Amino acid sequence: MEKEHDHTRHRYGMVIDLDKCTGCGTCMVACAAENNVSVRPDESDKERSITWMQLYKITNGKEFPESEVCYFPRPCMQCEEDGNGGKHSPCVSVCVATATEIDHETGIVSQIYTRCIGCRYCQAACPYHARFFNWWDTYFPKGKGLERYLSPEVSVRMRGVVEKCTFCHHRYMRAKTKAYAEGRKTLEEGEYITACAEACPAQAITFGDLNNPDHAVSKLIKSPYAFRLLERLNTKPKVYYLSKRDWVRKKADNFLPGEFKPVFKVKG
Repeated sequence: MEKEHDHTRHRYGMVIDLDKCTGCGTCMVACAAENNVSVRPDESDKERSITWMQLYKITNGKEFPESEVCYFPRPCMQCEEDGNGGKHSPCVSVCVATATEIDHETGIVSQIYTRCIGCRYCQAACPYHARFFNWWDTYFPKGKGLERYLSPEVSVRMRGVVEKCTFCHHRYMRAKTKAYAEGRKTLEEGEYITACAEACPAQAITFGDLNNPDHAVSKLIKSPYAFRLLERLNTKPKVYYLSKRDWVRKKADNFLPGEFKPVFKVKG
């Protein structure tokens, strides 16, 4: 008998090749435009702006000419466990209003805005800082034409709720509707793809079903250079990264025990 919280059918996830990423930020723009992320009058004020797809810059900490730079795109990790053995993501485990749930059809952690009471427990529980609280009303002034880029497939969030990346779930529903109309019950690879993966000019983001051995993502995660952020938390994210640079994997908290030797030894 199938366990209640096992994602045995589909596990949609992505693989981001950090050695290809140029830090251009196209994924951030595509995400915001696709999901009706509100644009503030002053986007330089980071206390007011919301960005579901964040782009981080890290360095190896060395001086020129040995210095190296790496860019880290970070969507929602779509965690499978809470780190304590529970078959929920950390955010789902603490949500008192059941406003966030794991879709057992896709493995995607959803966000139901009409249920959210704004307690922000999920925001505090997320170890990846992938959730944002909407402190202000949405800003789409008609006089400037910003309302014309709104997508009718994604609801505009109200003030006082938490929002986050959903792997463009509306695209999954659109692809599934098209498949049903064509008499199919399954989706082919590439029919459902996130906006960030589609827009990336360097093709650094690969998206697909991790449970399907024929999909590219399920093959890429088997690479010896594949890793996940903060793996020691045991949240089992569905977002994987690739990098052949050792220092990048160490920055992601992916180093093996014994690689960093202690300076002082404790005598027994």
